[in-house]
Amino acid sequence: MRLDRGEIVRFCIVGAFATLLHYFIYWILKSYVNVNLAYTIGYVVSLVCNFFLTSVFTFRAKTSVVRGIGFLGAHATNYLIHMALLNIFLCLGLSKSLAPVPVFMIAIPVNFLLVRYVFKHKSGPRKREIKK
Repeated sequence: MRLDRGEIVRFCIVGAFATLLHYFIYWILKSYVNVNLAYTIGYVVSLVCNFFLTSVFTFRAKTSVVRGIGFLGAHATNYLIHMALLNIFLCLGLSKSLAPVPVFMIAIPVNFLLVRYVFKHKSGPRKREIKK
């Protein structure tokens, strides 16, 4: 699969919006609930917005149950990466407010590859060209 610069730019726009939404929700909730719960709530809210924006805007694909399941699978993997990194950075002494920043820097590129695979992978058998 060839990388499309337009997809990367659109992914960055959607990703920036989803990341800011995630961080904003986390930042508000971290003072009231456990940081892991605050982070999870922010992640879930941004995930829902991200799915629709990624489908319609980034990859210009129709939403479907199959893509939704693939998107959730990619984000489940990504969520585990986020949570592990968040707790590592908190243990290393980063403040609750700053710990998500390096998490985003590491996890977002990984997420792009996972989500792109979901939206660009052609499922089903491939037709083989028969040589004569």
